[in-house]
Amino acid sequence: MSENSATPTNGTTPEGHKSSDLTRRRMLQGAGVALAAAAGTAVIGFTGPTGQSAVASDPGAGDEFDEVYQGRRIQGRLLSAAHSGGHSSHSGGYQVLIDGKELHVMQNGDGTWISVVNHYQTHATPRSLARAAVVDLQGAELLPLT
Repeated sequence: MSENSATPTNGTTPEGHKSSDLTRRRMLQGAGVALAAAAGTAVIGFTGPTGQSAVASDPGAGDEFDEVYQGRRIQGRLLSAAHSGGHSSHSGGYQVLIDGKELHVMQNGDGTWISVVNHYQTHATPRSLARAAVVDLQGAELLPLT
């Protein structure tokens, strides 16, 4: 080490660490980059099956439905507290039926919906969730959760 230099000539710091060691600054920079990448991925991930934004939706009283979709009868309705069976905390107080059998649904914190048939895909409304479940079931009968 020279007398006028603070850094030794052998590639180590005055504390004896290699100059290529991970520093706090580099670690924080890496964490910041990772956090920014994760935030970008989360924003990209909030799209529905059509590529459109899966906007949070609160099923109002007018969002009840009863229709035949691809030969299957799908129904959706709000549940009163007396009929929710204690499930209103995760189902948003909403019931979805396929051919008269209950499809277990859950409302996410952002207002989107998932079902037991495909809990990786979010849906903006219970109706779109029921239709997607019919497609995913491919004619199979919906079995009750035990």
